[in-house]
Amino acid sequence: MTDTYPDLLKSMSAEDADAVVALARRHSLPSGAVLFQLGADADHLYVIDRGRVNLTLPMQVFGSEEDILVEERVAGQTLGWSALIPPHRFTLKATAKIDTELLAFPRAAMLAHFASHSEVGYAVVRNVAATVGQRLQVFQAMWLREMKRVLELSHGTGSTL
Repeated sequence: MTDTYPDLLKSMSAEDADAVVALARRHSLPSGAVLFQLGADADHLYVIDRGRVNLTLPMQVFGSEEDILVEERVAGQTLGWSALIPPHRFTLKATAKIDTELLAFPRAAMLAHFASHSEVGYAVVRNVAATVGQRLQVFQAMWLREMKRVLELSHGTGSTL
């Protein structure tokens, strides 16, 4: 891990953070490899130890599937929060942009730990909520930009870019 704790473990004691990290296993992902697909079962939450992961939304564009970049996650950041949020299905596709090392936290082990350490569960869920909030802001900005483009095109004032 990096010298500081990742965003998932903010506001925790070192002892509590180390106990959560002990639940994880290391996972290596070569450049270009897919960590998870949109809609797949989300049974693990991930923290990037080293590397970068692109979170994309697969879309049909002019008859072919394109992965539209939504976010790039870097070392210390969490991805796969769907593992803790029903219906436990990934909401985006995750692909390693470069060789990447992750910590993979199994949902079942985390929930079992939180059952006996509720203050740790509260801290993790609060940190995951911050990640979800960031994602909502990204989608809001993307949606507003697209709505503006559509309105400008419908009024004949927009560019086609």
